[in-house]
Amino acid sequence: MALQAAGRQSLVDTVVEALRAQLTAGEWKVGARIPTEHALAEQLQVGRNTVREAVRVLVHAGMLRSRQGEGTFVVSTADPGDIMRGVQRAGIRDVLELRIALEAEAARLAAVRHEPADLERMRAALDAQATLEVTPGHPASDSLELYADHDIAFHKAVVEAAHNTALTATYGWFSSSVREALVTALDDHEIPKIVHGDHHAVMEAIASGDPEAAERATRALLDKPKQAVEALLAAR
Repeated sequence: MALQAAGRQSLVDTVVEALRAQLTAGEWKVGARIPTEHALAEQLQVGRNTVREAVRVLVHAGMLRSRQGEGTFVVSTADPGDIMRGVQRAGIRDVLELRIALEAEAARLAAVRHEPADLERMRAALDAQATLEVTPGHPASDSLELYADHDIAFHKAVVEAAHNTALTATYGWFSSSVREALVTALDDHEIPKIVHGDHHAVMEAIASGDPEAAERATRALLDKPKQAVEALLAAR
């Protein structure tokens, strides 16, 4: 499969795309070792340095992992970047539904596993957010983004209180989409504003050590904007 010669960087990009296509097509299964640099260079008819740089890109993307003295192995046949772009293109309702799934479970775990420092971070985020309000739940128009940042900080503190590395990492990259949707919602007068009592209910349920109460409080918190979005979509 010869690749047309091009500029150095564009050739690396071309090799990245060729290897990514082979991975997503399932040519190499998860856990399998991919061919050597020499074999790939011959297959693609490019230099070994070009293959090496392309492999590094896919290692950084989380699709491959290199093991010293053993070779390079497949970690995932799905590009996390593509997944993230898909989430970013999702509508606000889809984002809310995913939030509920992630945060409700995080709150359940947090009720059992939280530490005092976790609760302190939640309180600090809510206190900072409250200082930006003109009236309860209504931030000043020039403070929407900072207000959203404090809200995200609260929800990230809840997720981190679950002390689940995979959940924290997943929510970490997802939180940028959550923030974008939140800023949009804060600027939309038809979407219910943030109610601090609902946030405090989540925090108190976690502090009480009651997993079911923590899950219920989280679902109640996020169900209000979800219902409003569904009503707006139905009206349109």
